[in-house]
Amino acid sequence: MHSFGFRANALLTFSVTILALICAMASLSDNLNSPSPSAHVQVANINRFQKSRGNDEVSLTLNVSANLQSLFTWNTKQVFVFLAAEYESPKNSLNQLAAIFHSYNCDCASGVLSRAQVALDCILAFVFFSVVSLWDAIIPSKEQAQFLIQTKNKYRFTDQGTNLQGKEYNLTLHWHVMPKTGKMFADKIVMTGFRLPEAYR
Repeated sequence: MHSFGFRANALLTFSVTILALICAMASLSDNLNSPSPSAHVQVANINRFQKSRGNDEVSLTLNVSANLQSLFTWNTKQVFVFLAAEYESPKNSLNQLAAIFHSYNCDCASGVLSRAQVALDCILAFVFFSVVSLWDAIIPSKEQAQFLIQTKNKYRFTDQGTNLQGKEYNLTLHWHVMPKTGKMFADKIVMTGFRLPEAYR
């Protein structure tokens, strides 16, 4: 007859093995999901376009609609999403200014690690691009992943110089899917055909 310690050790080893298998299956199951998110952004109004202290500044009103429900599976914890204005300038081949809308709330305890990861992503992006984070949103559930909002960019759309007059730019919806277990993945939808006015107003 085996001792109590031997039985407890065998039970613990078996439990850890099963838990590891479940985590591996959960991570692999995300690869079977083929999301088909959609998004549309309309510039409803250019509230302000001016030169301030030698820099171009823009304030926009945006109509943002998106359906990101297909990003959610049983293994999805939450989705971080942001909208970025991207354009080329003489100093940088690509500038990114995150005109990020905020329409959801989440508790701080569940968002700490996610925000830390996002902050790391922003730091890494800053090495290669001009990135200014203006607003962020965390979608905690599938029910909140389909939305239509009107919003202004929280901070100014600013360029270091006078490069925005008549400038063409893209609006890109980025998202980071944060699973309960497994690796985080990111993707985006690029919307083209936007242009700023030729003159300040």
